[in-house]
Amino acid sequence: MPRLPHFERSSAALIAVALSGAGCSRVEEPAAERQAAAAKAPLERPGFLPTRLGETLAPSPAPEGMVWIPGGEFSMGSADPTAGGHCHEPMDDARPIHRVALSGYFIDATEVTNASFAKFVDATGYVTLAERKPTPAEMPGVAGELLAAGSLVFTPPEQRVKLSNPVAWWRYVAGASWKHPQGPGSSLQGLEQHPVVHIAYEDALAYARWADKDLPTEAEWEFAARGGRTGQLYPWGDELTPKGELRANTFQGAFPTRNDARDGYAGTAPVGSFQPNAFGLYDVAGNVWEWTRDWYRADGYARDARAGLTKNPEGPSASFDPAEPQTKKRVQRGGSFLCTNEYCTRYMVGTRGKGDPSSPASHLGFRCVKRPLPLLTNRL
Repeated sequence: MPRLPHFERSSAALIAVALSGAGCSRVEEPAAERQAAAAKAPLERPGFLPTRLGETLAPSPAPEGMVWIPGGEFSMGSADPTAGGHCHEPMDDARPIHRVALSGYFIDATEVTNASFAKFVDATGYVTLAERKPTPAEMPGVAGELLAAGSLVFTPPEQRVKLSNPVAWWRYVAGASWKHPQGPGSSLQGLEQHPVVHIAYEDALAYARWADKDLPTEAEWEFAARGGRTGQLYPWGDELTPKGELRANTFQGAFPTRNDARDGYAGTAPVGSFQPNAFGLYDVAGNVWEWTRDWYRADGYARDARAGLTKNPEGPSASFDPAEPQTKKRVQRGGSFLCTNEYCTRYMVGTRGKGDPSSPASHLGFRCVKRPLPLLTNRL
């Protein structure tokens, strides 16, 4: 179900929307035990072959705010992070690790900001999905008086809750949108350089077209996020906090009730607040989830692996998630400020998120690419 303003009518559907693919299993293993295990067991990298960077020079100076990725060949996916205690979910949909070759492309150095999105809206008059009142067809069975434009907002509960119940920390807020990220009464004052949020897939695509860009394929996103490295868990290496340094905007504390904000941010952070990866990309781990072009299939990587080396893959032609066979989903990448080793560890660079294209939320944004050569197909 696309959008759900009335939580009580279907908790199962709400969970699908609220999660947006973010999170490991709901087993509540003590964080201290996981951290101790991770410290003792380095991650093995079976199936990863060295990344080979292309030698293609940029065909022109980089557009403002973008960096050139020379393409190349790399091993895409994630080893089982449970083997080293880095996560308590095996991330099965990120395997088999398979070989991918990409042509060169430009990619935004940062996630699209509120300031940039405002220029788009000012120029076009575009109205995002969250700002439109849903129709009865979109919300069958919901009384007309309950149909209201809005979006999902992270709302920490006052007491500890079971991590198997994301309904406890997500709330549909009428009036929440990119302009009002916490709902009516909130604004973008002071958030101009934060990533725009409450963005549905069609919103991201509309911006990209206006800017003469596109959304990245899942393979383009991962290759750029890895920064030329081979098989490492994070854009900077295999330790989440090397020498105790926080390298990304994630959740510290007792999820979901208390964010200690040791990284300096309890919500989104201004783009570029943390060190870039080797390609000069910021926030490819944490801050906000990012849309990609690809339809999500849990078995997508198995199909690619059978094909051998895949060149400029564009993902499957249709979506299928066995957990929710009736809901079409697009791949999301990078994790968000809500990711934590207590619940969601999908800030690991090879892991995958997924979400209903018509379900915006307060932790969901995007970045764009620009290709000298067009894709072969058009799977929008």
